[in-house]
Amino acid sequence: MRKPIQRRLLISDDVKEAFFNKKGIVALESTVITHGLPYPDNLKTALALEETIKQHGCTPATIAVIDGIIRVGLNLQELEQLAQDQSALKLSRRDMPYALSQKKNGGTTVATTMMIAEQANIRVFATGGIGGVHRGVGETFDISADLEELGRCNVCVVCAGAKAVLDIPKTLEVLETKGVPTISFGCDEFPAFYYRNSGVKGAYRLDYVEEIADLLIQKWNMVGWPDGLHFQGGVLIGNPIDPEFEYPKEDVETCIQQALAEMTVSGRDVTPYLLARLADLSQGKSKISNIALLKNNAALAAQIARSLSEKRS
Repeated sequence: MRKPIQRRLLISDDVKEAFFNKKGIVALESTVITHGLPYPDNLKTALALEETIKQHGCTPATIAVIDGIIRVGLNLQELEQLAQDQSALKLSRRDMPYALSQKKNGGTTVATTMMIAEQANIRVFATGGIGGVHRGVGETFDISADLEELGRCNVCVVCAGAKAVLDIPKTLEVLETKGVPTISFGCDEFPAFYYRNSGVKGAYRLDYVEEIADLLIQKWNMVGWPDGLHFQGGVLIGNPIDPEFEYPKEDVETCIQQALAEMTVSGRDVTPYLLARLADLSQGKSKISNIALLKNNAALAAQIARSLSEKRS
């Protein structure tokens, strides 16, 4: 007789309580913990992001896979376990069945975090930067699954733009094709992760959190009108890095070109390699920028989640 399949998604008590009290909730991805930053910087940053969200009156929900179970909301012990697990997997959509069936630990990418957040009915998600169309795509065909899920999942993703190592104009073109509104928050040009201006405009500029919340309500027909339309898919908010922590475009590009020339990896290893190599070449400056923009995005996401919960109450 076959054993029953165990439940594979667990929501923490803190997150359940936030749902019960109609409190704003912000999802956080976990590849920044497993593959984005070294220990103990990864743990310190994860805790700082959660604290930032709490300070803005919302509940953080860090998402990861631990022992083959999808966790929505992690406690301190689970965060520490993930931060120190050097064998943890990087989990995009393709990798989830393997991780669940083999009872592995793993950090969820933007794509899988969006999928899980939507299943858990969490509408707002904060990350550093999204994946997208890689440079040299004509040779590699390397396009992140993040773009596919942005076109599918009803989640608002707050980021500092597409990662600077990508082809940003092509990334925005793909998002336009998939019907994803790309909002530049408080700026005209869509941000480029380490620096504020990519040279390419997003679809729209919005300057106030309340405007973003109103857009989400209209997109997903959250007002309950019988004749309202439901526009399937995500919304991408480009939140520029604070000028104090901006890493100049010229310096970033010099480092990227060297890193690309030295690169010997492919596939899902490309982005972690490039970010790590940039940290080395910039003598740690890019890592400082990375942590700063993560906190900045968490703060904005919490403000959006709080405004959205208030408008829906």
